[in-house]
Amino acid sequence: MKEFRVVRGFATRIALTFGFLLLSLGAFAQKDPGPRAGQPGAGFPYPTLNANEVSLFGQAFLRFVKPVSVSGTIEKGKGLGPTFNGNSCAMCHAQPSIGGSSPGLTSPEEPHPNPQVALAHLDGATNAVPPFITASGPVLVARFLHKADGTPDGEVHGLYTIAGRTDARGCSLKQPDFARQLADNNLALRIPTPVFGLGLVENTPDATLRANLESTASARSKLGIGGIFNISANDATITRFGWKAQNKSLLMFAAEAASIEEGVSNELFPNERDAAPGCVFNSTPEDASNLLNPNPHSSNAGTLVGTASEMASDIVNFAIFMRLSAPPKPAPPTRSTENGAKLFEKVGCGLCHSPSLTTGTSSYTGMSGVTYHPYSDFALHHMGASLTDGVSQGIAGPDQFRTAPLWGVGQRLFFMHDGRTSDLLQAIQAHTSEHASEADGVIRNFKSLSPSQIQDILNFLRSL
Repeated sequence: MKEFRVVRGFATRIALTFGFLLLSLGAFAQKDPGPRAGQPGAGFPYPTLNANEVSLFGQAFLRFVKPVSVSGTIEKGKGLGPTFNGNSCAMCHAQPSIGGSSPGLTSPEEPHPNPQVALAHLDGATNAVPPFITASGPVLVARFLHKADGTPDGEVHGLYTIAGRTDARGCSLKQPDFARQLADNNLALRIPTPVFGLGLVENTPDATLRANLESTASARSKLGIGGIFNISANDATITRFGWKAQNKSLLMFAAEAASIEEGVSNELFPNERDAAPGCVFNSTPEDASNLLNPNPHSSNAGTLVGTASEMASDIVNFAIFMRLSAPPKPAPPTRSTENGAKLFEKVGCGLCHSPSLTTGTSSYTGMSGVTYHPYSDFALHHMGASLTDGVSQGIAGPDQFRTAPLWGVGQRLFFMHDGRTSDLLQAIQAHTSEHASEADGVIRNFKSLSPSQIQDILNFLRSL
């Protein structure tokens, strides 16, 4: 099958009963209930958009799911490689619907193995599947900590090359030796971040983010929590997208992903990465504004007019899809989840995972002055040696990460920046470190709760 697609399935783990006795104590045993079953609570356009904006969202969605081949002769899109980690945005952003995070095999009804496994040999490619890429594991991106000469690296190294593909004849570019890098402990791995509701985040003023962080300064200080923002080197404003908040805007976020994950040169990253001799097949940038309407089914095909989506580049469409998407919708509250929300605040989780922020003035219908609930302050925090990935981006150091937004966490399959666990309780416990995680005090408070109270927090998080 030449078109490589990931079809999302519903997260269908059945809710577990919480009646396990702890020996003679009569308390309930705490357990992650697992991904919330039922229809996905995300993947839709923002509800107040007008008809034209909804149409724009729909057209942008089609570009987001479009797979790419080397020169567009196999798949509709072009520009794949010379090195790559995926061949469409939707391949990595698939759970619980298009725009989410990594798909996985944990759905008993519609399990989906890691698509990067099959991608290794798609269309004749001669790649070996790296040892850390498994059918049951998450989609991953690999960075090297050091170069061969011992100097710092930190850059993404594509899992695969186009060598051997039927549309890349003559390319002999070799894969990195990932087995050696793994043995040498020279890898930093990351999973995809969900993109739902990010237009609200992009339109939140810097002043709002700073005021929100300042409002918790005293309470954070008592628990040993710091917090700073990553800053754009160009205009000194707050950057907020990516695991280390390294990207300023959704357009930059999309363009970097197109360049690094798919190998597609574009108007923000116009130079081909890993441009080995014999492996470059297109003029650059491969993704650009369309001077002639490229849609053969459009009444404007081949003319100098078209819809905004048709005339715009892929990366602009990717950004539009993210910008106009609705945030994840939580499940209806229960007594347990309502109690869990209060305990979440009481132990201090909300000091970093801020429940509410408010947007500024937006050019899109109904998106101005919106109070939304990302459960993130979008600031950087030191997480200690247990979570460090050894990579610096902007002013974010090796153990600093942006507070991960928790909206939609109820239907996610993998947690932490490297997808190290599928268990929400383990993910919470991983926040602590023997060497100065800012979350240490909060985790102490969390561990002091009764098992039934911990269960309420887990139920609350799985309701988001």
